[in-house]
Amino acid sequence: MPAQNDMPSDATRKAGYAIVGLGQLTLQEIMPAFARSQHSRPVALVSGDRGKAMPVAQAHGIAEDHVLDYEHFGDLAGLADVDVVYIVLPNHLHAEYTLKAFEAGKHVLCEKPMAVTADECQRMMDAARAADRQLMIAYRLHHEPFNQRMAALCQEEALGPVKTIMASNCQVTKAPDIRLQAGKGGGPVSDTGIYCINACRMVTGEEPESVVALAHQPKDNPDFAEVPESVAFLLRYPSGVIAHCETSFGAAESRHLRVHCADGFIDMEAAFSYQGQRLQLRRGSPTSGPASTEELLLKPVNHFAAEMDYFAACALANQPPRTDGEMGLADVRIIDAIEQSLREGGVVRLQA
Repeated sequence: MPAQNDMPSDATRKAGYAIVGLGQLTLQEIMPAFARSQHSRPVALVSGDRGKAMPVAQAHGIAEDHVLDYEHFGDLAGLADVDVVYIVLPNHLHAEYTLKAFEAGKHVLCEKPMAVTADECQRMMDAARAADRQLMIAYRLHHEPFNQRMAALCQEEALGPVKTIMASNCQVTKAPDIRLQAGKGGGPVSDTGIYCINACRMVTGEEPESVVALAHQPKDNPDFAEVPESVAFLLRYPSGVIAHCETSFGAAESRHLRVHCADGFIDMEAAFSYQGQRLQLRRGSPTSGPASTEELLLKPVNHFAAEMDYFAACALANQPPRTDGEMGLADVRIIDAIEQSLREGGVVRLQA
């Protein structure tokens, strides 16, 4: 898989972004990232709480008439300085507002998971084609140098062929939190497990052929009345690679990725975090000869700035991004298969 920090060459101006949804991710990560962006700028906000939105707009130089509520979402069509609509809403609203953004004639960057169902994903892609606009799913780690290097090392077989993968993305999530509501696309697999799913694609360059999953949903904790607390799942790939992934809303933070290869293994700590990645290679085995450990020191980037700048160039040139709707749909299909395995038990095969 090639590095994904390359951008279309036609990046002659900054793309204007309309940010939809002012939750924690927007306020703590996305809005501050614009200060680190070279090709992106915030020009509009969409929020149901104008009292919350106006101080954000003022802090970022956004005009008052560019602060919209959801009832007037369609007014984005008349804002010529808005090139991209960034959907940062709860999962069950992704499809609805992506479709509305395409109706307004804008390009769309949509947070992951792309949508709740595969049918919604398909409608989003169909709408993008009909509008002749670009759709990118916000897989920020495709623009992060440590994850990019790990993927390249695996694709190049720097330590021999990949054999197995271990991916862990766990955190503590407590009510009240929309991610604990099943009817709104919640649950640990869609929220944190999707990082494991997507990382395995980066490492293998393949789509899984089958999945099997187990879950724990404690009956004595009302926070998990609707969704599991923890899910572990195995993915098997056509090459024979097996990935063991685990995700939890009830375990202390752990965001680790290890790839076992024929001649050593690759470790990344904080693999799915917003910062703090560390990448190490272990070559050889002390039982069969000398072994060595090497840490790769790379220059970190602001994940969100890099992601938005990449899509800014894609949008301005109207060129397809790499983390497109097809990738988003593929992950939703894998999530569907995991949920089917949890319901029915046993191995679920995915269509090629």
